[in-house]
Amino acid sequence: MAVTILDASNAGVLGCEHHGARLLASLDGGRVYPLPDAPSGAAIRVYRAADGIRPFPWNTTAPRVRADQLSRAEVRAARSM
Repeated sequence: MAVTILDASNAGVLGCEHHGARLLASLDGGRVYPLPDAPSGAAIRVYRAADGIRPFPWNTTAPRVRADQLSRAEVRAARSM
């Protein structure tokens, strides 16, 4: 375990960097905090990885056309065009 992911109501879960990023990408208003024994930079790596992951990446049957279905990076790129 490397990080704690909190949702908007402060409910939290511990996770590794990989799964923490996937969960953070799926939360609106989520936050990430490193655990005391986490490797240096774990929380920022999770935050940066989540930026490029689409919400609910395990759901492969849903079309990805609306802004709330795209990664935050994809939404920023579309707005800058």
